[in-house]
Amino acid sequence: MTLAYLAWITVCVVWGTTYLAIRVALETVPVLLLAGFRWFVAGVLLSSILLATGRRLPGPRMWGALIFLAFLMNVLGNGLVVWAEKSVASGLTAVVIATTPFWTVLVEACLPRGDRFSRRAIAGLAIGFIGIVVLVWPELTMGGSSGRAFVAGVVALQTASAAWAVGTSYTRRHKIGNDPFTASATQMMFSGVMLLSLATARGEWAALTFTPRSFAALVYLSIAGSLVAYTAYVYAIKHLPLSTVSLYAYINPIIAVALGTALLGEPFSPRIVIAAVLVLAGMWVVGRRG
Repeated sequence: MTLAYLAWITVCVVWGTTYLAIRVALETVPVLLLAGFRWFVAGVLLSSILLATGRRLPGPRMWGALIFLAFLMNVLGNGLVVWAEKSVASGLTAVVIATTPFWTVLVEACLPRGDRFSRRAIAGLAIGFIGIVVLVWPELTMGGSSGRAFVAGVVALQTASAAWAVGTSYTRRHKIGNDPFTASATQMMFSGVMLLSLATARGEWAALTFTPRSFAALVYLSIAGSLVAYTAYVYAIKHLPLSTVSLYAYINPIIAVALGTALLGEPFSPRIVIAAVLVLAGMWVVGRRG
């Protein structure tokens, strides 16, 4: 049990720092290459470790489902987060991504045999929506290219959250192999191949350069953010109550905002605090049992 809690703490801390690492890596690495490198390297490393311990990767019969999940959760879910951070501060990105449970509720309500809306869920969705409006309202009203870019980034983050929610619901309803670790490793590699292919089609390789800090950020995202933290997440899910593990979603934005403000000088104002509190409060209302 101690190891499970250590895994959960790893998820809370590491995933909270990845938003800062993405922002730093984007200084010299194009969007699709950044996301592609991250998942492909993590997938290859995790697959190598699993194969070395005698475990087998999923066969071709499972590839269709894994490619579908890779597209939803990593190409859209993570790729759009990376794109959004070109115009949205890393801490604010984490706050907006905290709305993913709202999308999970919406997706479940729309699916056959899914959980129907409750008054509590509707109230939580309303609170969270008000938080997003508070966050983006100045940019909506001031116009200009920077304002439009910020709003586009927030829309991209909501799309990423929706894609992640659809992928989560699909995973709950379909068996993706017998070993979640080998399935995850294969999904990561498929994600990397798709993202790197898109990067090649867009000609991003010509714009790729590295500085010591952007390269370090990319390595951190691949190893700590994807390989270590995702493996820790899978382990925690298997050994701790889901209600406990899901608390990481409250902690990640706090870490991300603190790091973005302290290390990158990102904006921090009473409006941002109010918006973050509303989003997190809405998420708590949606996820509260009873």
